[in-house]
Formats: sequence, C-alpha cells, structure tokens
Amino acid sequence: MLARHKFWAATLAITVGAMGLPAMGQGTQTPALQQNVPDAPAPQTLPKLNTITPVEPAGPGEVPASGSQDNAPTDNGGATPGTALPSSPTPTAQTEDEGPAPVGHASDIVVFTSFVQIPFTVKDAKNHLVAGLTWRDTRVYENGVRQQLRLFTTDPFPLSVALVIDQSVTFDTMQKINDSLGALQGAFTPYDEVSVFTYNNGVTKQTDFTAAQSPRLGVILDRSKGEGREPLEIQGGPLSQTTIVNNRQVDPNTAPVHGQLGITTTVPREYHTLNDAILAAARETVSAPRQRRRIVYVISDGKEYGSKTSEKELIKYLQTNKVEVYATLVGDSGIPGLGFLDRVHLPLTMRDDELPRVTAATGGQCDPEFRPRGIEDSFAKITEEVRNQYTVGYYTHASPFDERFRRIEVRVMRPGLTVIAPDGYYPSASDSRPAKAADVTPTATP
Repeated sequence: MLARHKFWAATLAITVGAMGLPAMGQGTQTPALQQNVPDAPAPQTLPKLNTITPVEPAGPGEVPASGSQDNAPTDNGGATPGTALPSSPTPTAQTEDEGPAPVGHASDIVVFTSFVQIPFTVKDAKNHLVAGLTWRDTRVYENGVRQQLRLFTTDPFPLSVALVIDQSVTFDTMQKINDSLGALQGAFTPYDEVSVFTYNNGVTKQTDFTAAQSPRLGVILDRSKGEGREPLEIQGGPLSQTTIVNNRQVDPNTAPVHGQLGITTTVPREYHTLNDAILAAARETVSAPRQRRRIVYVISDGKEYGSKTSEKELIKYLQTNKVEVYATLVGDSGIPGLGFLDRVHLPLTMRDDELPRVTAATGGQCDPEFRPRGIEDSFAKITEEVRNQYTVGYYTHASPFDERFRRIEVRVMRPGLTVIAPDGYYPSASDSRPAKAADVTPTATP
C-alpha cells in the first residue's frame, strides 16, 4: 500500500513539472527566458522561366535605375541590409500566362533571289491589241530554257515617263511638234509622273518628275517648244552656181582665188545628240521604284550625230535597268516608205533613223506620223499600249554576277499573233535582293 502511494506522488510531480507549475513543496520561481529558434528554411523551387526577358542594352549615357527594396530578390548575395539592388526588368508586352515571346527571326528563311519581270504586248494581224490571254497561253524562255512562271498579271502599272523632245528638226517639223504638245497631258493619268528633256546640240533637262496632270507640266511643255533649224540647201552640182559651165569657171571675177575652178562653200555640221538625250532620260527613270513602269518617250526624226554615247552602250544601259523606249517619228522619217529607206546606214555617215533599233531592243514601239493630228493621236496610242501590257515574272537560276547578256523569248500559244517584248536583259548585282520565305511565292501566282 505504501509503495502504491509513492508511485502516485512521483507521477503527479512529473505532470506538474511538464505543465510549468511549481512542484509541491517549492516556492514560486520566475520562468527562464526561452531562446528563439529559427524556423526551417522554405523548400527551394525553380523560377518561372516564362517571366525571364532579355535585358535591353543601355544607351549612351544611360545608367540602370535602382529598384526599390520590395522588388529586390530575397537573397541579396551578401549585401548589407537596407542596400537597394538593381531591379530586374519588368516585362511590359508579355504576361506570365502568355508564355515566352516568339522569336521573329527564328522562323524566317532568307535567300538571295533574282526576280525578273518581263512586260510584253500582243497584237493581231491588223495591228490591234489582243486581250484575254492567260498564263496557260504564255511561254517564257531565257537562253533557250523554259522558265516557270511565278507572276502573270494584266494590271496596269503607274508610269514614270521621261519625255525627250527633238529641237534639231527643221522649221516646219518643229512647228508641228509645238502645235501637238498641248494634247500630251491628256494621254496620262493622275497617277503618272513625267520629266522633260530637250536636245539640239546638247541635252537640256527642263524639269524633274512632276505630276502628269499638274499645271506645272503644262508650263514646262510650253517652255520646251523650239524654233527648229533651216533645211540644208543643195551643195555642189551644175545647179548650185550660175558661173560654172562644164565644171569650169566662165566668169573669173566671181572666183575668190585666182586659178580656182569654182566657188566652194563650207557646209555647217549638224549635231543630233539623240543617244545622249535618251541616256539622260533613262537615268532619270532609274530613280523610280520597281512598282512603276520606266518609260522613255521620244519625239524625234531619229537622226543621230555627235553623241558621246554609242548605240551599243545605250542599248546595254536600257536593258540592264529595264527601261522601255517608245517613239513618235516625225519629219521625213514619218513619211511612209521614206522612213524605211532611212534605216539603211552607210558607214561614216549620219544615222537617219536609229529609233527603230533602240525601241525593238527594249520592247517598245515606233509610231511614224507626219501630220500634226497624227502626232496628237500617237500620244494616246502609245500610252494605251503601255497600259495594256501583260506582265510575267519568274525567278532566274543564273548568278546575278554573271554579266553576260541573257536572251528572252516570249511565246503565245495562239496562231496569227505578234508578241512585242524585250530582246533580253543584262543582269546586275542590284537585282539580287534578300527575300523571306513568304515572298518566294508571289500572291499572283498562276
């Protein structure tokens, strides 16, 4: 019995001590201060990668701003408490739920391509324009190899026209040109632009590109009217002098030098710088964007003498820069039959009609007109043909650094039709441009 009481007393003492109460038989004591034990560290988790954005490089003179202490990371890397660390850049256009921002250049395929556009005109046996052709009717060959068409369109292009007016013609021909210039603006649309050049013994630029329907162009055309020159008289022969009989001087008083058989005169040399004028106009059209049609429109009799630019150099420049030349032949070249005979060139003489060769090589046309009304109608006729051209395009596989001439042939799979297109082109390094994968196939693919 006594042992049971001792066991009960010991159990009670242990319980009271665990509760922090003074044990029986002890006085009241102040509980001891307990030491603060830190909690266990929180488990580390991976950061959200979709919130990480690249840091933009600081501009010159810029210093990264210091963020507040609230935005500072929990682990300050041993920095002194209270020191503000630079805050990480806050994503602006990207939220956490949208995921990582797409990288634009990662999915782009950049290749260097040479896209060739060929405008051409189709006429029937009566010299009328033919409409309604499709890409199935067209074949394009480069150096005898058929090309795969990537573009076929009949949409009209806005025109960048460099007008060249010949002022070296005779008085009567110049008067016909002056009377017809008033109708020139009616052949263009408000989307076209026109620059004006004149030439006689040299080339003069009258104006840069200006709107075709602007009053300024009308003033420039009035200022471009010339006077012309006197026609050459017959020099030599039995009818040139009245004091010559049987090629001998019958009146010695008319002989300027004693013993001379006849009176001789020095014929003034004519200068018709046609090649230089077309080259200056072509350089003006090269500044036009690719979305516009580059046209050099010449009003001349086709005579060429005194230019620094040869015909071969001129045609090469036109074919390299894809410039078309159209012409209205006036004067003797506009007379039916006579203009055809002038195409025969004798060596060491002036070329009487060079324009048909230049226009044929660039895909243009010549329209011979002799009457003033015919010259006015020629303006509308030529611009109509330019606006109703077909345009095909393809990607050439030849190197753009190969400077050899590439011959182009456009065929139409219909009988009895005539195709008017450039003879070819000279490639240039400027034709090779970087293109994205989306640009490899044009929207107007057949």
